[in-house]
This record gives sequence, structure tokens and C-alpha cells, in this order.
Amino acid sequence: MSQENVEVVRRAIAAVNERDIDRYLSCCADDVELSTPAVEIGGVYRGADGIRRFFADLGDTSPDFKLAIERVEAIGTDRVLALLRVTSTGRASGLSAAADMPTGNVYDLADGKIQRIRIFLDRNEALEAAGLPE
Repeated sequence: MSQENVEVVRRAIAAVNERDIDRYLSCCADDVELSTPAVEIGGVYRGADGIRRFFADLGDTSPDFKLAIERVEAIGTDRVLALLRVTSTGRASGLSAAADMPTGNVYDLADGKIQRIRIFLDRNEALEAAGLPE
């Protein structure tokens, strides 16, 4: 199941880049929870309505937001770690909000669906949350 979970996460990341909310939600459990520390959109988003709000907030603050995958790996049978690079430009300022910024996401899955996404701006925190040594 762990390799299938990796593929689910890869599909979810691609859906973010393509702004395909329905495809993203198809990767998620009904009670999905996404938490992000990003100042512009920070907070916790719960359920399908929360994910729709996350996509709207992302579009409002950084319409060209993109995630580039560096590494995606299964951690046990129900957790996936994704090391990513973020690029984005602020809508209001037109300035680079993130230029190739390294981040880490930890995805917890159940029955092949993402239940929780934790986004970390510090990769060491992501590794710790995934239960891996720094």
C-alpha cells in the first residue's frame, strides 16, 4: 500500500499545480485536514469546503504558485514525506514570494486517501514530524 500512497500524493501535488480542485479532492478523505504555516494563507483547512477555500486563498495570494517535487517517499504504511521546492509571486506586489524555497510536507493516509497534510517551511521539522532523523 505504501507505493500506492506515494502515487496518491504525487497526483495531489500535480492537482495543486494545475489548480484542479476536484482531482485534488479525489485523493483526499472526506474529513481531510490541511495545515500550513504560510503567512498569506496560514491556518487549518478542513473537509472539502476547507480545501476549496485553500485553493481560493492560494489563487488570491499567489496565482502562479508551483510545487516542484524533489523526493516523495513512503514512511511506513500510512505516511508519505514529500520534499518540495516552492515558487510563487505575490498577486498584489508582483514580487517573488518564494523563489525555489525548500519545504517539506507530511501526508497521513488511510484506505488510500489523504487524511492530513502538514506543510513545513523547515525541512528538519518535516523530517521530525515524519519520524525520521534530520
